[in-house]
Amino acid sequence: MRIGIDVGGTNTDAVLLDGREVIAWAKRPTTPNVTDGIIAALRAVLSRVDATARDIGAVMIGTTHFTNAVVQRRELDRIAVIRLGLPATQAIPPLTDWPDELRETVAGLVRLLPGGHQFDGREIAPLDRALVDQLIADLRTGGIDAIAVAAVFSPAVPDHERTVGTWLREALPGVSLTLSHEIGRLGLLERENAAALNACLTTLARQTIGAFTEALAELGIEAPLYLSQNDGTLMAAEFAARYPVLTFASGPTNSMRGAAALSGIADAVVLDVGGTTTDGGVLVNGFPREASFEVEIGGVRTNFRMPDVVSIGLGGGSLVSADGGRVGPRSVGYRLPEEALVFGGPTLTASDIAIAAGRASFGQPERVRDLPRDLVHRALSTIDRRLAELVDALKTSPDPVPVVVVGGGSVLVPNELEGASAVIRPPYAEVANAIGAAIAQVSGEVDRVFSLEGRSRDSALAEAKAEAERLAVEAGADLATVSVVEVDEIPLAYLPSNAVRIRVKAVGDLRGV
Repeated sequence: MRIGIDVGGTNTDAVLLDGREVIAWAKRPTTPNVTDGIIAALRAVLSRVDATARDIGAVMIGTTHFTNAVVQRRELDRIAVIRLGLPATQAIPPLTDWPDELRETVAGLVRLLPGGHQFDGREIAPLDRALVDQLIADLRTGGIDAIAVAAVFSPAVPDHERTVGTWLREALPGVSLTLSHEIGRLGLLERENAAALNACLTTLARQTIGAFTEALAELGIEAPLYLSQNDGTLMAAEFAARYPVLTFASGPTNSMRGAAALSGIADAVVLDVGGTTTDGGVLVNGFPREASFEVEIGGVRTNFRMPDVVSIGLGGGSLVSADGGRVGPRSVGYRLPEEALVFGGPTLTASDIAIAAGRASFGQPERVRDLPRDLVHRALSTIDRRLAELVDALKTSPDPVPVVVVGGGSVLVPNELEGASAVIRPPYAEVANAIGAAIAQVSGEVDRVFSLEGRSRDSALAEAKAEAERLAVEAGADLATVSVVEVDEIPLAYLPSNAVRIRVKAVGDLRGV
């Protein structure tokens, strides 16, 4: 059996699965220290089944904790950002495009040094050990031990990043080092930004994942701990402590993976309706469609893998205007049980409208029985229009598509929706996010530029696929279940050497679970 947990801003959800069968689930309020909310949700789940902590084979957690830290500018480390690219890349220094307040919060030292490569392996300039030694002295003086290193074209040729990383670790024992080629893709500025964000989360990642581990230990759960990544796959807790940025957007991703598992539909639009927002995404072969553009986190552009998610301010707690013409974006959020009319509160919410219209029944429905019909009809029309516009924004053709609806606020969605061939409400939709975490697989990904001079296209593809499969196995996947699920091949017409960019993703089931 395995446990899936999703730590959201409002609720912490937990589910217990035996294979793909849901045995028990629970929702509990998320607590400021995270640990208490996890323990409460786990205790609630375990109390409902005839199972002990020893029966648990693995625990998977999805969390928005690190995303929220960047957005709210809290609990971030002072860092050094080192770019290896001189004499090129001087026009735009590191962190130039960051919001001023975030840059002022985290930037302890920014340095440009010689180094980096062309895509085909030719050096832009050799490394200068004397300049690196001076950098090390400055880091000691500044007391900075969280460092991001980014070199030009390092996803294709990582040698300079690795060499400088070795020098830094030898001179500064205990340093926390992020090498950009390990988490980002091609595109220097965005990859550098991702590495810098990762570096500034170093201390928070250790503390948070330590809290997760303590919560499991308190309940006697000795199973291995994994965190879900933003591409719908898993990473070990130790790996997550090194690369917390890979958890960004894991919440919506878990919801989409859970929706695919619960509905049995691999290609569809997914609407995850919460208390404040509705997150929309697209399933392709059972995995979230990835964004094809740079994704901003807290105002910072990055280029690591992220789901293509569109959010609107519409949820179960959304405020409804007096005439019903406006629903959201303001919301009562987690205060819904105290604020909504159906719970005896003073505030007209979208949930009240859904209950008055007969789409749902909870609380005290008689409290909204006398709402003006015109108000209810207009508010429903507003809700339906906004949901239909969201579906339309996610589609790539005008043809109707299946729409899978999950989340606690899914009662807002009508049974028939413009642009949808069918509206599917799977069982356990309320905890699809935690189920998505529990069923997540392990992945390996390669994103490199290959020169086809002296070799065939097929051999380059085979090398990339083999490397992606190897990385998946190293991350914990069962070799017998690993398969390639995504291949992108982009000829780079304006570069010499008949260059082609190849991106391959392989996934497999978690080994031993």
